Amino acid sequence: MTVALGRRLAAEVIGTALLVIFGAGSVVAALTLGGGELDFAGLGMIALSFGLVIAVVIYAFGTTSGAHINPAVTFSLAVTGRFPWREVLPYIAAQLAGAVVGGLLIIAAFGTDAADLGGAGSTTLGDGVSYGSGIVAEALATFLLVAAIMALAVDRRAPGGWAGLMIGLSVTCAIIVMGPFTGASLNPARTFGPYLVTSLFGGDTPWSEFPLYWIGPLIGGAAAAFTYDLVVRPDRAEPVAADAQGTQGEIGIEVRDSEEGAAQGTQGEVIDQRR
Repeated sequence: MTVALGRRLAAEVIGTALLVIFGAGSVVAALTLGGGELDFAGLGMIALSFGLVIAVVIYAFGTTSGAHINPAVTFSLAVTGRFPWREVLPYIAAQLAGAVVGGLLIIAAFGTDAADLGGAGSTTLGDGVSYGSGIVAEALATFLLVAAIMALAVDRRAPGGWAGLMIGLSVTCAIIVMGPFTGASLNPARTFGPYLVTSLFGGDTPWSEFPLYWIGPLIGGAAAAFTYDLVVRPDRAEPVAADAQGTQGEIGIEVRDSEEGAAQGTQGEVIDQRR
């Protein structure tokens, strides 16, 4: 299957927009119902909302673009040779654009007050959390996410059909644990969209914290991908059965140039080995 780059980028824009609307948007909803306060139960509902929307996006757009919807995921797949470097910047640009669209739709749904109430779902460092600790928290949370992707979307031994749900739940877990410290972004685009929209509508945006939401996820994601390759060696594994590769079929992506005819996508090489 050959999917044109334009269609794949459109899928990344839409998928990331949905992530921000129903992920970051759940922060605004929780603060609205809580009178501006967020307790642990509210954090749990936010985490669940993120997990569910990620699962939906993976099942809906995974066969088109791979449903990265996260620059850290794109980067992690590229550094381990599973995604072409020439498409990293277009993918990240699409993800950032989708995040901004999602942030604007949060304002459209909740009104301009959402820019002040939680910064349209913005992530910030918790009280007393240092910059370095924030980077570590984001790196650890993203490590869990990318480990789940490697186990369920890359490893050919993965049980079929579970990728979207379990990858989404890995984000739910990360938010429940790391949310009080950094907001548990795990995703530079998820942070960028609400930040920019909050600034556009006069809210207070902590731009000085923005770099940590790149540094932590990029380090944590790459570390997870390299660690999984080193310890589990998915590319050397034989599949359990020819029809038990649901994760490859659902969120895998083959990116081929018509001139080259070679698989360049996140899962293209693995799929070709199975044929």
